[in-house]
Amino acid sequence: MRIDLHAHSNVSDGTQAPADVITSAAEAGLDVIALTDHDSTDGWAEATLAARERGIALVPGMEVSCRTEEGISVHLLSYLHDPEHPGLLEEITKAKDARHTRAQRMVSLLAEDYPLTWDDVIHHVAPGATLGRPHIADALVAAGVVEDRSEAFSSILTSRSRYFVQHYAPDPALAVELVRAAGGVPVFAHPVACDRGRIVGERTYREMIDAGLAGLEIYHRDNPEEGREFLRGLAERYGLLVTGSSDYHGAGKPNLLGENLTSPEVLARIEELGTGTCVVR
Repeated sequence: MRIDLHAHSNVSDGTQAPADVITSAAEAGLDVIALTDHDSTDGWAEATLAARERGIALVPGMEVSCRTEEGISVHLLSYLHDPEHPGLLEEITKAKDARHTRAQRMVSLLAEDYPLTWDDVIHHVAPGATLGRPHIADALVAAGVVEDRSEAFSSILTSRSRYFVQHYAPDPALAVELVRAAGGVPVFAHPVACDRGRIVGERTYREMIDAGLAGLEIYHRDNPEEGREFLRGLAERYGLLVTGSSDYHGAGKPNLLGENLTSPEVLARIEELGTGTCVVR
């Protein structure tokens, strides 16, 4: 069984509609795909219909944007949570609104040096989608400033750039607590992806584990091998689930569906732990 537990649609920063993500997953030979858009579950309904039509299992999920008190970005995957849980919904709505305000400020700064307007960015955002830096990157590509998203993120949109603006995001341990309260299964996404920016230290892992962290996404292209070894030791020490995923974004990233996979045994355990909703089959 081929299981990929991390994919994005244009409800956040992917380039395909939710139904098209499901179609691509089926064409890639996957048996199970998780839809995990940033701070949104708006793609679940469309993906559910497509999954039933295509005969592929869907794990409803979300990627929660978090930030430590030191300002380090953390992404938390949530599987099978209740999308209407008030505590979790309040936090992700707050973070989603903050992303929009942050993007407006970044575009204002970028416009001082590049041919970029707010309308240029909005053109690349699907209605109701969670707006983020990838949409700004797409506008920069369209303007001929950079060749692709990767170039934009390695230069103009890096967190070290003068154009970068922080936005509100919940503390990782709080996010874990809220996902658990919503009946979800919290998994730390690409924890040692050092090329993306600073990574957390052991204190953050301990706080997240104490709050109810269920697993670690170890097999991800952005986790270097030495980091994976550390994560495997952590998973063994604390009895955490180990997942592998593509972090698929359609044409937005080079990541390919199914390039990293999760075992059926781990999926079964996620289903046991998740009580907010269920896998669509």
